Amino acid sequence: MSHRRALLLMVVVTLLWSSAGIVSRQLESARPFEVTFWRSAFTALTLLLWWGLREGRAGLAPLLHPSKALWASGLCWSVMFTAFMVAVSISPVAQVLVVMALGPLMTALLAWGVLKQPLPLRTLVAVGLAGAGVAWMFGGEAKPGLGALVAVAVPVAASINWIVLQRMGRSDAPVSLPHAVALGGLISALATLVLAWPFSASAGDLLWLAFLGAFQLAFPCTLVVHLTKVLSATEVALMAQLELLFGVAWVWWLAGEAPGSNTLAGGGLVLLALFLNELRRRSAPEKSS
Repeated sequence: MSHRRALLLMVVVTLLWSSAGIVSRQLESARPFEVTFWRSAFTALTLLLWWGLREGRAGLAPLLHPSKALWASGLCWSVMFTAFMVAVSISPVAQVLVVMALGPLMTALLAWGVLKQPLPLRTLVAVGLAGAGVAWMFGGEAKPGLGALVAVAVPVAASINWIVLQRMGRSDAPVSLPHAVALGGLISALATLVLAWPFSASAGDLLWLAFLGAFQLAFPCTLVVHLTKVLSATEVALMAQLELLFGVAWVWWLAGEAPGSNTLAGGGLVLLALFLNELRRRSAPEKSS
């Protein structure tokens, strides 16, 4: 896959990730922990059915592989699936999003320390601009609190996950890391089952939650596993910031909530950061992987 195609697919990934906000607006009675439970459960169910129908037992066998990388990635996915919903249930969403903007910086530092990837000035500037852009978008509404501590788990888990995926994805180890997404869904569902009980979601809610499980998590998360074979961990973390911009666009388009000047200015900084980080590709021939 070419680098350009991988970038375009990463845009698709963030577009699907960003649908959570507008879809959540359609829920009638499901509570936050119940949303987390059903979304994670439907994520795992979607992938298990897909692999089972396509390949039978062979499609499910990788889940039993005694691999540290598989379990490490699965645990990271479970934290990412769970911590965000826990954080937004006890804190303003803006506060959580500002904390999550630390992801690219954490990933760049981990890539430098673990994968020995260089930290060019261009990337550091892009990371700083992206973080400043998110802070500009939501900083006025963000206040320190317990939710911020919980929210830190999201960029930490994501950063570790991108490093694990890139390191193992470019090796010859016989590990199916897309299966870690299903494993993460199962762990997240089990972890939130008690808090989600008793269930109150309506039939309509379950349909929307099934959509989130299949198209907001299962498909894009397995796709991003494959993209880490081409994109660097830092690129994945930076591109993931597009989720915030698309999320704003969804509610603007479908809910009529026009963004304010701070949101537009901050979003422009995020886009500028992504452009600057990829600018070097214009002067270098594209390589296929």
